[in-house]
Amino acid sequence: MKLRDVGEFGLIERIERIARRAAVRGGSGSVLLGIGDDAALLRVRAGEHVAVSTDALVEGVHFRFTTQAARTIGRRALLVALSDLSAMGARPLGVTLALAAPAGLGVRAALDLARGCADVAARAGCPLVGGNLTRARVTSLTLTVLGAVPAGRAGRAGRALLRWTARPGDRVFVTGTLGGAALARVRAERLRGRLRHLPPLRLAAGRALGRLAARGACIDVSDGLVADLRHVLRASRVGAELDARRLPWPRGFRAACARLGLDPLWTALAGGEDYELLFTLRPGGPGPTALARRLGAPVTELGRITRGRALRIVGPGGRVLEGPAGYRHF
Repeated sequence: MKLRDVGEFGLIERIERIARRAAVRGGSGSVLLGIGDDAALLRVRAGEHVAVSTDALVEGVHFRFTTQAARTIGRRALLVALSDLSAMGARPLGVTLALAAPAGLGVRAALDLARGCADVAARAGCPLVGGNLTRARVTSLTLTVLGAVPAGRAGRAGRALLRWTARPGDRVFVTGTLGGAALARVRAERLRGRLRHLPPLRLAAGRALGRLAARGACIDVSDGLVADLRHVLRASRVGAELDARRLPWPRGFRAACARLGLDPLWTALAGGEDYELLFTLRPGGPGPTALARRLGAPVTELGRITRGRALRIVGPGGRVLEGPAGYRHF
């Protein structure tokens, strides 16, 4: 059965049932009115700011049905979108999904995209509250996530984590491991296998980081560690020195890179799509072990924020590295 057979409203009814079941599993109390009206109504607590972010995944650019199951694509779509809320230290309120697809797309595939989003929505407590359906030449998912951060007394942005608040002397940290997503992508492309790798969910880590008095700047690693660190440096008007010898790699990463002819160092530094949190802390803040306990995720210290605007990366033998800057959309 194809989308043309059930039509727009038939598909909406099916997605609404999926969203309703996921909302029950997720237990979110932020929804006053969900799917079914002209707009959703969400409950925000007193003393909170609303955080909003939009991400799009387009067939042929971000995914292919030949290498990924539709449900995996849906899961990844929401995990990627929620990564921005994690990087702001926000708690999720809800998400909208705009699905564009050819009329010949199978109904099962379309519903599996929605089911994948619903899987993550239930896990994250971020209910699917609305969206849009339209016909297009290729399939795409555009998700808008809404979250809330405490207003606090730290200025107009409250306790939101920001890119422009790094200072010289800050220590640089990253959660989890780097390079695994890029390795999985290359392996699937070259060996024509299925791509099952999914980004981590770091919402709890982001909120815990937002509660630290020593917090500096924060960003999620989407385009690669080097590229995203440069965003922080540019916004904060500072430089940094990183020790690439400290990079946290997944288990078996070096050997797997060798089999595919990849440089493990630059795959980890610039591969992208890890969606870990890259952040800075003031000098008196906790170290990696204490941070790991507070954030509920592995944490590695990579270097320091410096004066000036330069990024210096020290590799094996103390040599300064030069190489790719990360993913570019255009």
